[in-house]
Amino acid sequence: MPELNAEAATADLWLGGRLRLYQPPRGAHRAGTDAVLLSRLVRPQPGAVVVDVGASTGAVGLAVATYEAAAKVILVERDPDLTALAARNIDGNGVNGRVRVIAADILSVENRRAAGLSSNMADIVLTNPPFFVSGRHRPSPVPRKASAHTFRDGDLESWLKACLDLLRPGGTLGLVHRADALPDCLAALQRRFGGIVVRPVQAQIERSAIRLLVTGIKGSRAPFTLAPPLILQDADGTTTAEADALHRGLPWPP
Repeated sequence: MPELNAEAATADLWLGGRLRLYQPPRGAHRAGTDAVLLSRLVRPQPGAVVVDVGASTGAVGLAVATYEAAAKVILVERDPDLTALAARNIDGNGVNGRVRVIAADILSVENRRAAGLSSNMADIVLTNPPFFVSGRHRPSPVPRKASAHTFRDGDLESWLKACLDLLRPGGTLGLVHRADALPDCLAALQRRFGGIVVRPVQAQIERSAIRLLVTGIKGSRAPFTLAPPLILQDADGTTTAEADALHRGLPWPP
């Protein structure tokens, strides 16, 4: 895969300017609304260990560290150039000591163990896994974007099993995925997680869901819940109050 030119990275202000996030140039895979929503999906308790799996440049984990100053955050990313940008973002946002990045392939037990990712280490695991299966979609011509978006068949279940391994008993998984991936997500989570809550994300109230926000508790036997949808825009195209608050890093409900 071609190297990412660090000089080409652009600095974006996130969460109403609370975060300065260096990302690959436009056209590559960049954090957006999915990362914003995932970062607010599970609220950590003070001192909680939060692992952001597939962290890219660290948007989700850094946002969590911004919301909860006492949380301990670990960013896990396999791409060495993206881990370098994540380290730059840690330094640039003054969260050294509270946030660290680990270069590891989450799908390899040996690799993640060698990197220091142990079983039952996390209170919360947040993840935005690749959305597509190889051979079932047209991949991006940008190699890094294609890699970030594409799994091999069966990798989603392996990815979520790895997240399960990192979680302590009773710990919480949070993930964001495509709406049409709900059957695959539930199949991968069954018998491993309980108390599963699915919240559809819709662009507007009359439109079909485009994303799913999913949480589950390791080892729980609590029942499934389908939550009310998150609506991103009003009928006239303006951002809803909830979506605006989430993107600006403001409390919701206010």
